Amino acid sequence: MTLSDPHQLATVLEGLLLAAGKPMSLERLFELFEEHERPDSGVFREALGILARSCEGRAFELKEVASGYRLQVRERFAPWVGRLWEERPQRYSRALLETLALIAYRQPITRGEIEDVRGVAVNSNITKTLLEREWIRVVGYRDVPGRPAMFATTKGFLDHFNLKSLDELPPLAALRELEPEPQLALDDEAEVPEGLQARADLALQEEGEAAEPREETSFRSLLAELDTMELGLKTDFDDLPEPESEPEPEALEADEPEPRPAADD
Repeated sequence: MTLSDPHQLATVLEGLLLAAGKPMSLERLFELFEEHERPDSGVFREALGILARSCEGRAFELKEVASGYRLQVRERFAPWVGRLWEERPQRYSRALLETLALIAYRQPITRGEIEDVRGVAVNSNITKTLLEREWIRVVGYRDVPGRPAMFATTKGFLDHFNLKSLDELPPLAALRELEPEPQLALDDEAEVPEGLQARADLALQEEGEAAEPREETSFRSLLAELDTMELGLKTDFDDLPEPESEPEPEALEADEPEPRPAADD
């Protein structure tokens, strides 16, 4: 086999990517060839182009994601391919997805900043889940009292969502179209029962000028908030120092934050 021939090299790369079962970077593919047989980078890229074209009209495709190249089933075949597994795909809560969206579009961001936007406390299980799935990581600590951790997304996040870089994130306008218009639970003109209205009036009198409880930010409002932050998105955190160990609990007691509203379920 002549590996300097891009057509023959394409078949070798196809076998490697099928066997790997995960994205392979160009550098890693280089390492799989002995030095004396290794083609130059131009031949590699030409071979990858040939492999990609050979997948046209087939059920799988060559896709470049953040971690490298992989062969994967095309998305339109997911309804049938998904039946190979008895387990249903894991469903994530709205709170987790909103937290992930904030990290993706406003990284690096702290837990407190996420709570300020969403209007409710972030359940610790949410960040734990995202860290365990390796979708986010700690890239440093904000230089403010308490030194809160700053979160950013990972290559694993990009790989999972079929993205090569953060530049491929859908614009916020596209996400806003997915938010259904709010539906009124009651007819505005429906008559309120007299007894119920009386109790409501009495409750308002007793409350007086008491502050109203803070409501959770709607998804539409959250997207509007992100709109102002979309430009100038930081996508590379290699210039940040390595995260230091998390401060000792004793050091945080002096700057204990104000209690926040109840956490999401």
